Amino acid sequence: MFTGIIEKIGKVKSLTKNNENLEIEVESDLSPELKVDQSVSHNGVCLTVVKLNDTSYFVTAIAETLRKTNLGSLQIGDTVNLERCMPANGRFDGHIVQGHVDQLAQCKKKLEEGGSWLFDFEFDSGLGNITVEKGSICINGVSLTCFNSSPGKFSVAIIPYTYEHTNFYQINIGDYVNLEFDIVGKYIQAISKNQL
Repeated sequence: MFTGIIEKIGKVKSLTKNNENLEIEVESDLSPELKVDQSVSHNGVCLTVVKLNDTSYFVTAIAETLRKTNLGSLQIGDTVNLERCMPANGRFDGHIVQGHVDQLAQCKKKLEEGGSWLFDFEFDSGLGNITVEKGSICINGVSLTCFNSSPGKFSVAIIPYTYEHTNFYQINIGDYVNLEFDIVGKYIQAISKNQL
């Protein structure tokens, strides 16, 4: 389990195709603290550390993950938002994040507003996911509050710290981001539709 509070930004050092899978080498200050089998969120995608060295570590994204997230479009040198799983005695500074991406969204607007940034995103509402006004959303692993919420659309405001310490500074109009919708909202929606 994660909270959507990014610890570090990692840099993609190498990408190796292995059949339909993609082995991703990530260079990060977190590397010396990691261990094999540990779960780490990469742009909101929970991946398992499979190999380590002094300055980088390796994870594998399977075909299903590559189809449903933006990890398949990674290039060497790209940055990824990193978060280790939450310790049992930790604080929930964000919200409950599982590291299971629901779908992609496209950035439709990016506006600097005197020290903060406004982003508008659109997603396929036909997949059944929803946002609610002032509800939680996880974008590329970052826990945020959405507003201007309507079917298939929402906005988020980014403070300078988040803009500088995540890969939000690299998101531009037309780019795709990973979305994980609030798990509590997903359960309520499923119960109301008698899907459980």
